[in-house]
Amino acid sequence: MNIHNNARLTPKGREYLVGLVRNGLSQKAASRAVGVSPRTAAKWVRRFKEEGVAGLADRSSRPVKLRQPTPHDVVECIIELRRHRLTGKHIARQTGVSPATVSRVLKRAGLSRLKDLEPAEPERRYVHDNPGDMIHLDIKKFGRFERPGHRVTGSRKGQSNPRARKQGGYGWEYLHVCIDDHSRIAFTDIFENEKKESAIAFLKAAVAYYRHLGVTVTRVMTDNGACYKSHAFAAACKKLGLKHVRTKPYTPRTNGKAERFIKTAINEWAYAHAYKSSEHRKACLPNWTHNYNWHRPHGGIKDKTPISKLNWGRNNLLRFHI
Repeated sequence: MNIHNNARLTPKGREYLVGLVRNGLSQKAASRAVGVSPRTAAKWVRRFKEEGVAGLADRSSRPVKLRQPTPHDVVECIIELRRHRLTGKHIARQTGVSPATVSRVLKRAGLSRLKDLEPAEPERRYVHDNPGDMIHLDIKKFGRFERPGHRVTGSRKGQSNPRARKQGGYGWEYLHVCIDDHSRIAFTDIFENEKKESAIAFLKAAVAYYRHLGVTVTRVMTDNGACYKSHAFAAACKKLGLKHVRTKPYTPRTNGKAERFIKTAINEWAYAHAYKSSEHRKACLPNWTHNYNWHRPHGGIKDKTPISKLNWGRNNLLRFHI
């Protein structure tokens, strides 16, 4: 219930008003005591006598029955025209009703916005049964820097220089990420580019890292980046015994675990501290990744740490935790 700013009485105030009248005070005197008109006081006393305390609640001002409701066939016509992507004013001209009527009909039908005509696909969540059944790969580009930027200093002075090294800029560096679908154990590294040679080198390092943890990787999922579509990357997957799966074009949510991990890395590593340079930021990446795998509760696995999903014994845990 929304009480307007100038309301004199709330339901509790109405009970107080009725109580004054029931205790012997006249309606006129009671209305003067609470600052309302005698007519208002009489209305609440009458409702209390008819319905009790429930009668003191606010009621909708909407009429029980409309004098001239929009005919059903017109409503159906409005909805049908909307499904053909006509605008509200166009529909009003076609059906002979006012734009306001069209707006109300479309609002009730849930078709006010064009995107309502094509509802989003339901989320399809999946988790593979065992570690290594699927790893997700992705790449994120970061700008290099030799001193703290405007996020830290608050000043953009001298930061309008071109980023490309050929034009005197610092250039870019590329964060390659890998995350296991079942356990969410991550592996990261930074390369100077996102070419096929870097992607292959990172894939081999990731597979070796998981093998070190006792996990055998069988499948890898990537997006449709040029490095992942190359024949060299396909050959590397075949040599490692991996089945390569690529996402459907323009649907990054298919590789959502890697996308979400990149967002976490941005918030908790890349932009979380005032690094002196990009080399300083790069040096902090292994420690952050270790903390992510071993100590950070993960919401996607019921707030457990990713490494706990390997079901190691205590001896193994101590041996690998270095």
